[in-house]
Amino acid sequence: MNVLVAGGAGYIGSHATKMLLDAGYSVTVVDNLYRGHRAAVDKRAEFVQLDLLDTKELTELLDASKIEAVMHFAALAYVGESVAQPLDYYENNTAGTVSLLQAMKKVGVNKLVFSSTCATYGEPEVVPIVETEKQSPVNPYGWSKLFVERVLLDYVATTPEFAFVAPRYFNVAGASSDASIGEDHRPESHLIPLILEVALGKREKITIYGDDYTTDDGTCIRDYIHVEDLCQAHLLGMEALQPGDAKVYNLGIGRGYSVLEVIEAVRRVTGHSIPAEMGQRRPGDPAALFANPARVKKELGFNPKHTEIEAIVESAWKWHQSHPNGYDED
Repeated sequence: MNVLVAGGAGYIGSHATKMLLDAGYSVTVVDNLYRGHRAAVDKRAEFVQLDLLDTKELTELLDASKIEAVMHFAALAYVGESVAQPLDYYENNTAGTVSLLQAMKKVGVNKLVFSSTCATYGEPEVVPIVETEKQSPVNPYGWSKLFVERVLLDYVATTPEFAFVAPRYFNVAGASSDASIGEDHRPESHLIPLILEVALGKREKITIYGDDYTTDDGTCIRDYIHVEDLCQAHLLGMEALQPGDAKVYNLGIGRGYSVLEVIEAVRRVTGHSIPAEMGQRRPGDPAALFANPARVKKELGFNPKHTEIEAIVESAWKWHQSHPNGYDED
């Protein structure tokens, strides 16, 4: 099967590209390289620098490459930035996906795996979160993804041959098992790589935003899923798609780790003291967010291999040690 990976130069997209190629699929990557890294794209894949808003060129590419399915990771994903620049997020994330769907429709590509997010739930009333939890985003990033889910439901209702699966992510972390690709955001906002920057000497300390939450140690709890487990779920979802399917799954490990637990895990893995300071709470940070992954386990047979935080941190640490300046060295 020929698969198009949109956003394949990004963190998750590059890992999905590698996994698809290792599984025997032919892969074409499209990325505008606004925040992706050309060096992250597996050399076995065809690469085309292209923005999803360019519907005409995208249509021609889908046709020429005989694409049969699409995995779509191309998105802006900074919550704070989405509040400051909402139009950019609705244009890139929502309108970009509509453009992709228009191109797919023109050439008859009817399978889509869409990268969604737990941000569509906003501040959930019940944790662990199930797929039927009320979706009420609290920022434009979450809305830009939820709008796409709505578009997909409307499209599949009128196009019986179309099918989609929309995994809703929690906190993705780690790196490929061979340490060839990893996480390199500019700027970095994710907890594990930020703590690892302290171990690398690139940051003096890590700031903990609040220690008075209703959790055992007072710090926020989040669900961390290894990037390879996440991509495996995408592959399972794509392979299971049948015409008319409209599937959503929460992707997580089903338990959470607190900020202090993650810091301690990094200390153990790296042997570094990791100085930490206590800061003020950030507005809108829920005390705990983690998934109930029962549906994806039952329907797709999903079984994450990396559920201990030390193993997730260790894979990330190996990549950061070999790429202390990210992809700038490649």
